[in-house]
Amino acid sequence: MNYVRKQDKRFRRFAASVAALAVLTLAGAAVPARAQTFTVLYDAPGGSGIANPAGQADAQGRNGNLYFTAAGDGAGAGALFEITPSGAVTIVYSQGQTLAGGATLGTDGSFYGTDFNGGAFGQVWRITPAGVETVLHTFNGTDGFSPVSDVIEGTNGKFYGTVPYNNSGGPSTAYSVTSSGTFTTLHSFASSEGTNIYAGLVEGTDGNFYGTAYAGGANNIGTIFKMTPSGTVTVLHSFEGSDGEEPLYPLVQASDGNFYGTAPYGGTFGNGVVFKITPSGTYTVLHNLDFDAGDGDTPSAALIEGTDGNLYGVASGLHGTIFNITTTGTFTTLYTFCASGICTDGEDPQSPLIQNTNGIFYGSTKGGGGGDCDGSACGTIFSLNMGLGPFVRLVTASGEEGAKIGILGQGFRSSSVVKFGGTEATTVTVSGTTYLTATVPSAALTGPVTVTTGPTTLTSSRTFDVTPTLASFSPPSGPVGQLVTINGTGLMQTTKVTFNGKSASFTVVSDTEITATVPTGATTGKIRVTTKGGSVMSTTSFTVT
Repeated sequence: MNYVRKQDKRFRRFAASVAALAVLTLAGAAVPARAQTFTVLYDAPGGSGIANPAGQADAQGRNGNLYFTAAGDGAGAGALFEITPSGAVTIVYSQGQTLAGGATLGTDGSFYGTDFNGGAFGQVWRITPAGVETVLHTFNGTDGFSPVSDVIEGTNGKFYGTVPYNNSGGPSTAYSVTSSGTFTTLHSFASSEGTNIYAGLVEGTDGNFYGTAYAGGANNIGTIFKMTPSGTVTVLHSFEGSDGEEPLYPLVQASDGNFYGTAPYGGTFGNGVVFKITPSGTYTVLHNLDFDAGDGDTPSAALIEGTDGNLYGVASGLHGTIFNITTTGTFTTLYTFCASGICTDGEDPQSPLIQNTNGIFYGSTKGGGGGDCDGSACGTIFSLNMGLGPFVRLVTASGEEGAKIGILGQGFRSSSVVKFGGTEATTVTVSGTTYLTATVPSAALTGPVTVTTGPTTLTSSRTFDVTPTLASFSPPSGPVGQLVTINGTGLMQTTKVTFNGKSASFTVVSDTEITATVPTGATTGKIRVTTKGGSVMSTTSFTVT
């Protein structure tokens, strides 16, 4: 769909909305499908304050506050700011560049993101909660130009992102950068793989990275792709128009292991779609947004998974909506902006929602509200209370026994007890009431993490994967039928053992030991152990004699 077609669609949508808005005004706001409370927490004032908050990612800090980025502030442009759950705002850092990608909390407690035009061609940065910025990489034009995506921290501690093109209009690229600034271009995309990649990446539980491209692919209207950590790309889906087109935002991997996302255009009504795709590439349209049915249209941010198992998102046209959708496709409009005919509640949401560990959702709108930005409103920050309870969020969702894991939550005390899959952590360090670290204990099991403080137990919003290690095996060689002892950690939940790819029978002796029999047909090669929390391969080969 080209620009003219999109503008024409928006004009027709606006005209159609006049009658719809009149009906809403006369009949009053529709009764929501379930009880919820929408509250404007902050009117972006413009002038000497925040203006036009928007970004691909929002973050909860260790202090329990939310962190957003905005296109403008009192210093000119570009701001990272924090807002308390009750609505008090503080500008953490401001600069003359546009912070397009939003903010991601790193395991070190700092925030990571990108700016659109710092250093002329854009930058990747780290900003501490105290407002100290460190530029990790300045793009030179040939290695990228004007990054707009968020960055994510991988399980290996590196940060990953995308750049839509270079300064000569060349291909989109995916990159990694370390916290010390070592930058690596991982992949330059062919047009068949995707072009104009504006969306950030998500790391799947399989260790691969998944993303979307706005254009390119078989029909030049976008793709969904998978990328290995070394940069090998596989196209999982090319959009066809009827199933959506031109995706702009990152995917989210839900607790069922599938990926979910939105395409702002295409679908049955031309208003965009919500979709599901499996890690192997099976694509399903879950819902075609229907503007006339009150869905809104033009989904305008990534989805997030709430603690109720539903996916939550926003759409920007006409003035904007908030919705949720089940993983089987039941779609509900939760809130419609400007439904009263005025936009003091905000309009044009362009950032994903974030669920604070107090259970409440928070988000922003780029426009609306009561501020004044050169004659137009400057946006709002809002909350949406769906009646969901507090929980804990894992800063890192996997790790080996002995790893120190950051946990966000509520009401922590020095007496708080942390358990990984039911196994208690013996080392817990509490830093305030909303953040603690716990060391993954010996014999920890893959499963939810719980934090118990007095009579209250909070459970993690996702499973923690205890990744196995493989330290040694003996004997180093033997014939088919040989019993081999394998030592490591995290082996209690072993599900598979292979010798150079050949499955073997095995017995779990303890968390640190399993025995396996060299299978018929095995050849010399490495041993791989797979558990509920991941897999590990031996560094040396077992020799089949």
